[in-house]
Amino acid sequence: MKLQGKKILLGVTGSIAAYKSAFLTRLFVSHGAEVQVVMTDSAHDFITPLTLSTLSGKPVLTRFSDPVSGEWNNHVDLGIWADAVLIAPATTNTLAKLAHGQCDDLLSAICLSARCNVYCAPAMDLDMFAHPSTGDNINRLLALGYRFIGPDSGELASGLTGSGRMTEPDDIAEEMIRHLSPEPILSGKKILVTAGPTREAIDPVRYISNHSSGKMGLAIAEEFAIRGAIVTLVCGPGVAAPKNGSIQLERVVSASEMTIVCQNLFTSSDITVMSAAVADYTPAKPELQKIKKKTDHFALELIKTTDILASLGERKNAHQILVGFALETENELENATDKLKRKNLDLIVMNSLRDEGAGFGSGMNKVTIIEKNNNITSYSLKPKHEVAADIVNKILSILKNQ
Repeated sequence: MKLQGKKILLGVTGSIAAYKSAFLTRLFVSHGAEVQVVMTDSAHDFITPLTLSTLSGKPVLTRFSDPVSGEWNNHVDLGIWADAVLIAPATTNTLAKLAHGQCDDLLSAICLSARCNVYCAPAMDLDMFAHPSTGDNINRLLALGYRFIGPDSGELASGLTGSGRMTEPDDIAEEMIRHLSPEPILSGKKILVTAGPTREAIDPVRYISNHSSGKMGLAIAEEFAIRGAIVTLVCGPGVAAPKNGSIQLERVVSASEMTIVCQNLFTSSDITVMSAAVADYTPAKPELQKIKKKTDHFALELIKTTDILASLGERKNAHQILVGFALETENELENATDKLKRKNLDLIVMNSLRDEGAGFGSGMNKVTIIEKNNNITSYSLKPKHEVAADIVNKILSILKNQ
């Protein structure tokens, strides 16, 4: 059973697609998962709690307290209990509420309390899905770390045909299995991932940095962790903490701090993914006191920082896999390929600031992966957690061929 021992909290909202939640519940239970169904009030109009409680073997929850017994349904405990929260179907209204932090019912309160990943399987009509406010809410949720499964295109309840159809239960179940079941080949493997910017001090109150949010590196670390690897995430300032409690977090500030930590951890790492945006230069002599504004012109002397990726490439053993990133603004493929060879990488992930929707801070990314055998794979614009899955899958293909 692929989900043996896993705890899934299934949220069901008011959509005609709610009938599919019965199939989902049955699939999860058949794979060994423990399923707790939480319904919104409007979901009761489309499927009965009795159906879902029978299939899950647990009473269905809707309100913060049971109106008969008065027993409290603790949203905090439920958010801690779950290995994954899946909202299927997720309506336009539910997405809007979650995007803006509203929690006026049990399900939304659980989502805001959850320590695990929250997955949404949207279900809505064509024009609702295409509405700009829905797109804004989805992008906001992606930036907050929510994950999406679908929607698909097809015939809708209105009679229209197009995007907005909830992904079929079999496909959702397979996606959840992929996220919750360990990858045998990664069992016991030690993974080092870096994320975010560094800050190079000018004086006690000013620094040089960049716009990196660390979301891509965080997504990669999460992807490795849910597949059963032992993950250490080294991240610069401003990067959100991973939701997966198994990830070892090492926080640093400057490029020199990141260099020391990475070089210490690299020797024992099987796979290293350097996605951090490390400063190339740092002030030569940071001032101990705040610099006063006295002159019309001010010159700051900078010196090169250690090229962490290149230093690791020089030390890399045959069994180790080393992955770099290349953010380019011109001659993208040529520059990324050159970096791959110079720094002794197994593959490099290239993205461009010219790709609309894939800039700093976005929940989306568009990448091209270049392998040392010159195999090049380009991907479409997609959520960063899906990009992370593509990167991990590519690394796994190398690992299996070692």
